[in-house]
Amino acid sequence: MAMADFWVDTRRAADVSQQTADLRREIETWETLHKELEELMELERLDDSSLKEEIEGKTRDLVERFSRLEFQTLFSGEHDPSNAIIAIHAGSGGTEANDWTEMLLRMYMRYVERKGMRIDVLSESRGEEAGIKSVMLRVVGRYAFGYLKSEAGVHRLVRISPFDAEKMRHTTFALVEVLPEFENLKEMEIDPKDLRIDTFLAGGHGGQSVQTTYSAVRVVHIPTGITVSCQNERSQLQNKETALKVLKSKLHQLALQEQRKEKQALRGEYTSAEWGNQARSYVLHPYKLVKDHRTDFETADAQAVLNGELDGFVEAYLRWSVKKL
Repeated sequence: MAMADFWVDTRRAADVSQQTADLRREIETWETLHKELEELMELERLDDSSLKEEIEGKTRDLVERFSRLEFQTLFSGEHDPSNAIIAIHAGSGGTEANDWTEMLLRMYMRYVERKGMRIDVLSESRGEEAGIKSVMLRVVGRYAFGYLKSEAGVHRLVRISPFDAEKMRHTTFALVEVLPEFENLKEMEIDPKDLRIDTFLAGGHGGQSVQTTYSAVRVVHIPTGITVSCQNERSQLQNKETALKVLKSKLHQLALQEQRKEKQALRGEYTSAEWGNQARSYVLHPYKLVKDHRTDFETADAQAVLNGELDGFVEAYLRWSVKKL
């Protein structure tokens, strides 16, 4: 960071700054706990009965905080420290499904912000009436993939639809894909003949160039059919570089899956967004319950979950994953 040309590449500089802030915060947390533990030990050495209540209170507090930090030891996967790429796709159901996709987007954005990580919207396709058909996100932060890999799979919503005049109960699905962002994939060469690159008008936020220049880029890998779009950067070249980076991550992940199909360690099993394939259900009517069908972790506080309170599900998934290994 002290190098003179550090800010020449603003994207890389922002990523390194985020990583530095994450590491400093983690170190400060452990240093603070170490200092408080030493202070507690000094109080215990005094052997003063009048300090008994204070010592018990400090002990309970430290035990609780150390227990929360135990969470980090569950990040044992090879790619857990990496940044994450998230894609959310609406299932069948039109406006209702698009609205559910937007609800999931809001849930993840709140969760990521609470964790002190940065989230960038790489591309999005808005619904005709409301909501989002699909969106791709980049999450930058220490253990971003470790925190978010539990979200891969089909998410099922049961509620009284606000778009139904008869107030009928609807069941809606959305597919969430999560993969680590691989920083160094120079060894992976993609034959230009295998790519189809399209440009189109960027939509959404992005300054004066939005809807005036063909800066958005869509890259299609013809042999696999994998498609990646990016439109949040200002220039077509930057969008192309980002899209190719995501494409390489997806192709690398695909190769890893083929080698280790039995574990499905990175992405989880790819399933269609429909009945019988859900990883998690969110029931808002006739009762409230959010349940993960892989770990059996559940909570009745559905509103808190939709507001980004996902730690219970993340921890349950990590412990479940460790048991599977």
